Amino acid sequence: MTEPAFYPIGTPGRPWGAADVAEWRSRQIRRRSYATDVLDAIERLRPRFDVVQYGRLDDAADPHPLFAIKSRDWRDALPVALVTGGVHGYETSGVHGALRFVDLHAADYAGHVNLLVAPCISPWAYERIHRWNHDAIDPNRSFRDDSPAQESAALMRLVAPLRDKFIVHSDLHETTDTDESEFRPALAARDGKPFEPGDIPDGFYVVGDTEDPQPEFQQAIIAAVAKVTHIAPADANGEIIGSPVVAPGVINYPVRELGLCAGITSARYRTTTEVYPDSPRATAEQCNAAQAAAVCAAIDFALAARL
Repeated sequence: MTEPAFYPIGTPGRPWGAADVAEWRSRQIRRRSYATDVLDAIERLRPRFDVVQYGRLDDAADPHPLFAIKSRDWRDALPVALVTGGVHGYETSGVHGALRFVDLHAADYAGHVNLLVAPCISPWAYERIHRWNHDAIDPNRSFRDDSPAQESAALMRLVAPLRDKFIVHSDLHETTDTDESEFRPALAARDGKPFEPGDIPDGFYVVGDTEDPQPEFQQAIIAAVAKVTHIAPADANGEIIGSPVVAPGVINYPVRELGLCAGITSARYRTTTEVYPDSPRATAEQCNAAQAAAVCAAIDFALAARL
């Protein structure tokens, strides 16, 4: 891959200022509908599940309400499973995989675990098929106190009262070809750094927590998803996206240090899934099914570990 001379916004070697962010925002085009794709799907689930509005993004003239889906038979004595999707709005199967899980599988867990599902955390970015929010901020580096991202702050407020009741958290993501063609070059330009090309892994993988990796849990998810779609191999350096592969399809990140969504609860079992939707070996349907299978495997493992 040839490194571009410069990203079309900003000055090479200098971090973006307010004018650069404004120019970047002006170039973002609404390409799909959060109301049609997500809110309508949530409405169809209302007869079977409780739906709560946990926030509202006030992005100038383009506000978006934020919704989560809850078990209708919620029992305070039960543990809680958290599912999050669309932290990065362009990662489509994270959103639709979460909705698929609720529609097809959530009822299987009634009476065993309370479910809390936030399927589209970044609706402005979902509509523009982008990684960043309205302010050119990555929500998945912003799950920390005094978060600069509205999306991250709203989710943290939602989970805070239940933080110590969660036993498992599945955060659903994708790694796409546009990571190399658009989002990493944009990140380098925004931060005034040189762009260093990398590789995109072909297949599904998961990211555990360096501080508490739970390898058997991560491998159980990989085993379940391998029945749906292929698992990403390690590269020539034994890595996936620059991190050592610790088991087939498994790498680890310091999730809380990086401000990642997977670190927002005290759940023992936490994972970030990564699907590759651009693979010639996978369809959009497979990607959504892989995300749902990962959620089921994660909850199944967590519940079995309590017995």
